Amino acid sequence: MTEEARCGEAVLKAEELTRTVTTPEGEKTIVDRFSFEFQPGRVYSIIGPSGAGKSSLLRLFNRLDPITSGRVVFGGKDTRETDPTKLRKCVGYLFQTPHMFKGTVADNIRFAQKDLSDQDVVSLVEAVRLRADQATASVDNLSGGEKQRVAIARLLATSPSVVLLDEPTSSLDPGRTEAIERMVLQIVKDRGLTVIMVSHDLNQALRMGGETLLLVAGKLVEHGPAEQVVNAPSSELGKRYKAGELV
Repeated sequence: MTEEARCGEAVLKAEELTRTVTTPEGEKTIVDRFSFEFQPGRVYSIIGPSGAGKSSLLRLFNRLDPITSGRVVFGGKDTRETDPTKLRKCVGYLFQTPHMFKGTVADNIRFAQKDLSDQDVVSLVEAVRLRADQATASVDNLSGGEKQRVAIARLLATSPSVVLLDEPTSSLDPGRTEAIERMVLQIVKDRGLTVIMVSHDLNQALRMGGETLLLVAGKLVEHGPAEQVVNAPSSELGKRYKAGELV
């Protein structure tokens, strides 16, 4: 069975997910009993003030950080029962700053999946809206936005069903930011992926649409359609966040 078949359209589910770390001041809970079920083929934005645990939460979904208590379930199975390398092929993670390996765009894409044909590589390059001839270009000659696209193509090379994006446009200008957003939405439409994106930009959450989750002090405060959570929050903490009282 191929990795693509194994990934399928599995649901990602968090149950009472908690991460506690030791600091000089003592134990600190950075993700606090988070529970949510992410459905296949949908876009989710995670927003909240600085230090809310947004990126920490994302890292728990594919075992980049250890879980203190609770669990993540993918495809009906606790992720701690799955080899992390195999898990990360199905639940891919895109870091805030794209890391490029030496060589060409094709070399970077094949780092994730070595047996890709030239046509497979070109298809991935075009999927992230780069030119086909850029497959043979050195990554040293790419702009920041182009490197982020290559990183997304590399992530897609393993045919994941869930893509985790940690503020993927934070270092880009507004024009390139919106181009990446449109590209991601097109990939969701074409491939039926589940995208879970951390963002510090409320307007970005609105542009991405789908469902938005508000995290405060590691806790899920509220969730719902992006328009509702961003513009008309129902919780007291949501209203304070919208008013700029929580930063």
